[in-house]
Amino acid sequence: MSDSGVSDPAPNPHATEDEVKAAYADPKLANVLYHDWEAGTYDEKWSISYDERCISYATDVFNAVAGEDGQPYQHAMELGSGTGFFLLNLMQGGVAKKGSVTDLSPGMVQVALRNAEGLGLDVDGRVADAERIPYDDNTFDLVVGHAVLHHIPDVRQAFGEVLRVLKPGGRFVFAGEPTKIGDRYARRLGQLTWYLTTNLTKLPALSGWRRPQSELDESSRAAALEAVVDIHTFDPSELEAMARGAGAQDVRAVTEEFSAALAGWPIRTFEAAVPQEKLTVRWRLFAYHLWLRLSALDKKVLSKVLPRELFYNVMITGTKRPS
Repeated sequence: MSDSGVSDPAPNPHATEDEVKAAYADPKLANVLYHDWEAGTYDEKWSISYDERCISYATDVFNAVAGEDGQPYQHAMELGSGTGFFLLNLMQGGVAKKGSVTDLSPGMVQVALRNAEGLGLDVDGRVADAERIPYDDNTFDLVVGHAVLHHIPDVRQAFGEVLRVLKPGGRFVFAGEPTKIGDRYARRLGQLTWYLTTNLTKLPALSGWRRPQSELDESSRAAALEAVVDIHTFDPSELEAMARGAGAQDVRAVTEEFSAALAGWPIRTFEAAVPQEKLTVRWRLFAYHLWLRLSALDKKVLSKVLPRELFYNVMITGTKRPS
């Protein structure tokens, strides 16, 4: 281990076909392979940044489910941090002062620490299994995660570990988790968009919009791994019951993104299927502002009339019992 807690040497960024096949029988291996593979390009793929756009998104999501009481938290840990998107933007937004990033993927921890250093944030990191978090009891004031619970084989065990490392009265917030219904329509929209884009760009008139076949093949292998690492989808009420069963109190789940997801998944899939140089600033601004408008529609109108189970993302918060 290095001083930062990251295993050396750095992982191989590309999985072989044999490794992909082996990963089908081992979800944790699949998570390491997939996220090491994606680490170097993950921020670009998901339009992640560490500026006002994503600072506002992260803090708005956090406050929507947990409120602003207790901020700033002294020491926060992100479980399954990836490149650090959620925690680093929350820290920049004043939600937490000191941070610790953890992920099963060494490659992701390395990128997250590099991002934190570039932002001048007080952050350390460790390679960590969410079912056996390598920190002492009562260490953190806050534990957060974004799009991580659905990758963990035993979610209830992970909740138990989160509560163990939280200080008495400490809070957890997990966001960006797929609902059962939302995941079904998002995957189908993504598959349809990929099929149409990769086939239409075979036409001579659209050949300039086609990525090289080797890149498309690599993306298809990554997609095969993604199907393995995405283990769970959640009904909001079932997720609340799971957290309570692990011992959490003050548990609350909130959902978001319906119309925003219906548009967002085809847009993100299209962006992954075409050469990046084709995605002009004008296009990216269009996609971003469309997402903003649809998200506002979801929050102000649709969330008041539609069942929460229809929305794509579920967020959950809870606290550890005071001593």
